[in-house]
Amino acid sequence: MHYLHTMIRIRDLDASLAFFCDHLGLREVRRMESARGRFTLIFLGAPDDLSGDGQTSPLVELTYNWDTEDYGSARNFGHLAFEVDDIYATCARLAAAGITINRPPRDGHMAFVRSPDLISIELLQKGEALAPAEPWASMANTGVW
Repeated sequence: MHYLHTMIRIRDLDASLAFFCDHLGLREVRRMESARGRFTLIFLGAPDDLSGDGQTSPLVELTYNWDTEDYGSARNFGHLAFEVDDIYATCARLAAAGITINRPPRDGHMAFVRSPDLISIELLQKGEALAPAEPWASMANTGVW
């Protein structure tokens, strides 16, 4: 058995691509549109997980249904997790882009943000945790994650 991807349903294609690609740094690997099924599938990968021919690790599949649907708060999904080189720099870049850091990296190891579709995204520091640093060390949680 080989794990292929995690699928999440999205409400706004442009907002979701901006979040996952522009802000988190994922790259589009492939896209499939089905006029008959009235949906678009977009497969994304983390840059360090991609080889020249596409995928070496599981992908994130964004499913955009052309007809309006209510997916609720999306808390039943759980979360996606990504390892980052510098959790403080990553969180600072996301915050500067207007993305709320729901669980700041107070411990230098873990943070949570949410996508436009309320999917929790866990960010984990690569290797050892960084030393606690401000403003993160004293920052409270915001919203839900």
